[in-house]
Amino acid sequence: MENTAEFSCAYCGEPNLTFVDVSAGGQQSYVEDCQVCCRPNVLYVVIDEDTLDIEINSEYEG
Repeated sequence: MENTAEFSCAYCGEPNLTFVDVSAGGQQSYVEDCQVCCRPNVLYVVIDEDTLDIEINSEYEG
């Protein structure tokens, strides 16, 4: 099951919309390029098991 969530780019600060696969676990991390500046962001995803609320923190890759 996929849900959408928003994160702010660690480089340019612009909001980005991403798909999160909630069946992949409550804590995930992966790299996704910013849709505005194209730089790679490391995303740390936490999913609340009860409400399925998604929190995403991003940081610079490298």
